[in-house]
Amino acid sequence: MKILVLHGPNLNMLGIRDTETYGSKTLIEIDSLLYKRAERLKVTLETYQSNYEGALIDFIQENAKDASGIIINPGALTHYGLSLRDALADTSLPIVEVHISNIYAREQFRRKSVISPIAKGIIAGCGWRGYIAALDLLTALEAYGIDE
Repeated sequence: MKILVLHGPNLNMLGIRDTETYGSKTLIEIDSLLYKRAERLKVTLETYQSNYEGALIDFIQENAKDASGIIINPGALTHYGLSLRDALADTSLPIVEVHISNIYAREQFRRKSVISPIAKGIIAGCGWRGYIAALDLLTALEAYGIDE
């Protein structure tokens, strides 16, 4: 089983950017924790971060054929990334949308996601642990054939 993990704009600044909202862990630390969890679950991961929507789309189109699911934190693309949404939908893979902060407790514009309608689940407000929960969820979906 292979899972793609995509990190959208500004997530390369984790650990530096607004640590009150996003925590002190860097993206490298989060990816390292994900790889450790994936090893225990016997899952292959491929992680990717870009500040550009087109680069994220290219990554999806080049790698989705060999994947079983996608974890994505689309960052600000959550609210307007329609071409990203289309690329994700075109894969027909189970998708889990992750947000480090609770987007529903923040500014009004952050509460609308164009990705959520195509996601199997949304994990928000759990900090970096949301990525681990998303990995566990996708692994369970695959292992148990859960489609509900």
